[in-house]
Amino acid sequence: MAGGQEHWDGVYGARSEDELTWFEATPNLSLELVRAHLRPREPFIDIGSGASRLVDALLDDGFGPLTVLDLSAAALAVSGLRLGPRAVDVAWIEADITKWEPDRCYAVWHDRAVFHFLTAPEDRAGYARALSAALRPGGIAIIATFADDGPEMCSGLPVVRYTPETLAQELDRLLPGRFEALEARRHMHVTPKGSRQSFQYSVFRNGPLRREPPPRRDGGHQLVGVRCVRRQGVCTRAPGSRPSPRSPRARASSSAPRPSRRAPCATASPSRP
Repeated sequence: MAGGQEHWDGVYGARSEDELTWFEATPNLSLELVRAHLRPREPFIDIGSGASRLVDALLDDGFGPLTVLDLSAAALAVSGLRLGPRAVDVAWIEADITKWEPDRCYAVWHDRAVFHFLTAPEDRAGYARALSAALRPGGIAIIATFADDGPEMCSGLPVVRYTPETLAQELDRLLPGRFEALEARRHMHVTPKGSRQSFQYSVFRNGPLRREPPPRRDGGHQLVGVRCVRRQGVCTRAPGSRPSPRSPRARASSSAPRPSRRAPCATASPSRP
């Protein structure tokens, strides 16, 4: 990853967190997007969290389990000291995202300003491998980068600027057909010294959006323009649908055991600090 651990440890060691250009006292847009997609007791990870106060706010909201990942031990130490006793409620991972191998699956992946530092194709490929392995089917990835009119450099390093469209194209190139863009926002960040930095925030779902199935025969009922809703294994027939007799073959096939369709990600065991 651009800069390396020594570079980022030096950045966080040279200034207080509220003097860093990316400092947000309250990360309002990130909070809004995470709250829209994360449910209580679902696992969440903040990629390149640095000394971000997003984790503080999510703990205040009662979310968890929470994981934060950063290349810089100095950055993680700042957050841990700020949280005090609450730091034990967070899983802390010191790792390079382009080489990280996750050992559990997450419902929501949040990245504010890591991806745009990945100027080398092999680094973006490594990031994509981690994202693919860590995000569960149907999970949400929130990725924020400098927008096309944003800065060309940050913390002395070059960046790649994106529009929502070019970010979606790059993600599809790295992971073909895996992600569907749900929404995008433009955001103007004001640094502690008053400079303005243009960002784009994009939200993706891991897997295509669900389509309504065509009318079908299910559970002994012919469904016309409605879905069969199963409650405790019983198909509840909607008004207007017509019951039809079930053949012995249909009864036999419906009682046969079905193979598990659980994704490997769903069976990953949680990791705690």
